[in-house]
Amino acid sequence: MEDPISEESTVAATAQARTPGELVALVEALIFVSEEPIAAKLLADILGEEKGAVRAAVEQLSAEYAERSSGLQIREIAGGYQIATRPEFHEEIRAFLKTRPSAKLSLASLETLAVIAYKQPVTVPEILEIRGVQSATSIKTLLDKRLIVAKGRKEAVGRPMQYGTSKEFLIQFGLKDLSELPSIEDFEDLAAGT
Repeated sequence: MEDPISEESTVAATAQARTPGELVALVEALIFVSEEPIAAKLLADILGEEKGAVRAAVEQLSAEYAERSSGLQIREIAGGYQIATRPEFHEEIRAFLKTRPSAKLSLASLETLAVIAYKQPVTVPEILEIRGVQSATSIKTLLDKRLIVAKGRKEAVGRPMQYGTSKEFLIQFGLKDLSELPSIEDFEDLAAGT
């Protein structure tokens, strides 16, 4: 009777038998099917490969997309990799997406989200002070859409809840991290130009 082979040793044996091209194809497939950006460590764990080999595969895949002038690119977003469309095609893609129904945010929700993104962690009273209007409905909408999360309570009278943006926020807006948010000065320049 044969000894059962563990799943781990099977993965390790399969990993050793892969060609670099097979690794690139597997990495591409996993990034494509992942609903969220997938980290190099998770890819390495799933494939039984070294993290460096996975990163090299991602770089090769990215170079292949660029070399053939693909409409797609590999982006590093929120600590992982995701397949995305190229920025130069955003107008055409936006036109297509406008033909489809979507769950848009109201102007009040967008304003509230902007305040939270730039001032986080921030409380509801602080948002009220900045916007000048109540934001309870917007907060609920943003929580329901998982664009913001509770970040604990502020050490102040009444200990109000503080809110900040979530990983889902980074994903939805295609940001690697919060440092990629446009600066307030950019917005002021935009407003002055209109």
